[in-house]
Amino acid sequence: MRVSKVLTLASFISVCSYSEAKSNETDPNGYIVFCPCMGRFGNQVDQFLGVLAFAKALDRTLVLPNFIEFKHPETKMIPFEFLFQVGTVAKYTRVVTMQEFTKKIMPTHFVGTPRQAIYDKSAEPGCHSKEGNPFGPYWDQIDVSFVGDEYFGDIPGGFDLNQMGSRKKWLEKFPSEEYPVLAFSSAPAPFPSKGKVWSIQKYLRWSSRITEQAKKFISANLAKPFVAVHLRNDADWVRVCEHIDTTTNRPLFASEQCLGEGHHLGTLTKEICSPSKQQILEQIVEKVGSIGAKSVFVASDKDHMIDEINEALKPYEIEAHRQEPDDMYTSLAIMGRADLFVGNCVSTFSHIVKRERDHAGQSPRPSAFFGIRAVKRHIDL
Repeated sequence: MRVSKVLTLASFISVCSYSEAKSNETDPNGYIVFCPCMGRFGNQVDQFLGVLAFAKALDRTLVLPNFIEFKHPETKMIPFEFLFQVGTVAKYTRVVTMQEFTKKIMPTHFVGTPRQAIYDKSAEPGCHSKEGNPFGPYWDQIDVSFVGDEYFGDIPGGFDLNQMGSRKKWLEKFPSEEYPVLAFSSAPAPFPSKGKVWSIQKYLRWSSRITEQAKKFISANLAKPFVAVHLRNDADWVRVCEHIDTTTNRPLFASEQCLGEGHHLGTLTKEICSPSKQQILEQIVEKVGSIGAKSVFVASDKDHMIDEINEALKPYEIEAHRQEPDDMYTSLAIMGRADLFVGNCVSTFSHIVKRERDHAGQSPRPSAFFGIRAVKRHIDL
C-alpha cells in the first residue's frame, strides 16, 4: 500500500481565507508547518516574515507557529494568536492557527500517517528533527513524530523564490498531491531577513490583550510626548560585539536596518553594537531635548539604567520608567507607540519595533539608533 508523503507535520486544514475557514475543508494547494527554533523572539519574528513570503509564493496555507520562549529551565510555547491578530496576517496570505491544525485537522485527515521532515541536503547527514531543545519539546507538544527525511538542497536559491526557476523547482519536487504538508525543522527563510520582506511587518498587529496592556501602562506612567529606548546589554551580547571586525564590515544580525544592505551606508563598530553608558545617556538626553519629551520608557534584557538616566534627565525635570515585572511583548508594543524610538542597530528585538514604526502606520514614525548620529547636510548659500 502506498502512503502519501507528508513533510514533517501531517495534516490538512482550513480553507482559503482564515475568516471563512471551515474545519472540515482543506487547502488543495497544501500547507507549510515549521519550527521557529533559531534564537529568541527577535530572531523568530525576523524569520517569520520570510516564511510568510515563502508560503505566499508557493501558494500554500501557512500554519501559524507557536513562538518559543526560553525561561530556564523550561521552554514555553506561546500560540501565535496570543501575541498577534490572526485576521490581520490573513490579509497577506492564507493562514490557520496551530490549534485548529492539530486539534481539528490532523486527527480527521491524517490519522497515523508517517511524517517526513524536509532538510537542506548540504547540511550534516541525518536531520534528527526532534533532537535537543527546543526541537523536541516543540514537536512533542503537537504530538508529531518523524519516520524519514526529504531534501531540498538541490533546489536553486533554496528558500529565495525570487531566484529564477526556484519556485518552479519547489512545485515540481514537492507537488501538493503527494506532499500535502511541507514541514521544516527550522524556518524556511534566510536569516537575517532582507529588506524586501520588512514591509510584511505591517500585517503583524499585536493582540488586543497586549495592545490594552501597552495603552494602560502608557496612560498610567508615561507623559506625552515620550521617548522609548531599547538597551541590549547582557553579558552574552557584549561578548558578541567584542568580535566585530571593522575591516570586513560584515552584516551582523539586524545591522542592515541602520547601515543598509551590505552596509553600504556605513561601518559596523563595537560602539554601535554595544554603546557605552556615556553614549547611551548622551543620546537619550539629545533625543529628549529634540522633541521636548515629557517622559522616557526603557526596555532592556538586563540593565535598564533607570538611576543613571534619571540623573541625566534632572535638568529636564522628567523621569524614565520601566515595566515591573518586565514583559517583553508589552514592551515592544509600548516602544512601537512612542513619539520617538532609539534602539540597538544590531538587535533583532529592536528591529521588530523599527519595522512596525516604518510600516504599520500611514507614514513612518521617527526612529534612531545608539552609536549612529544623523548626518546633517551642509548647504552653501
